[in-house]
Amino acid sequence: MKTTTTRDRRIRVLFHSLGLSCLGGAIFLQILVFTDILQHGYFMAVENNPAVLTFEIVLTAFALIYFTYIYRRFIRSIK
Repeated sequence: MKTTTTRDRRIRVLFHSLGLSCLGGAIFLQILVFTDILQHGYFMAVENNPAVLTFEIVLTAFALIYFTYIYRRFIRSIK
């Protein structure tokens, strides 16, 4: 029983660490994009590597799912 709860706790910590890292990275990238827009008036990003593009899409989807999970958990805690 104890190993199961320890493993569940580690998985939960890993899940939250990855989720918060994705959200933090998204905020950092938005700051970079807005800074570039303010300096040049536009932003242009091109990714030619399909592996990198796929990885970015997967991380974005995970961040969206994690944000929804945290938001719903927060709303439920208010009631």
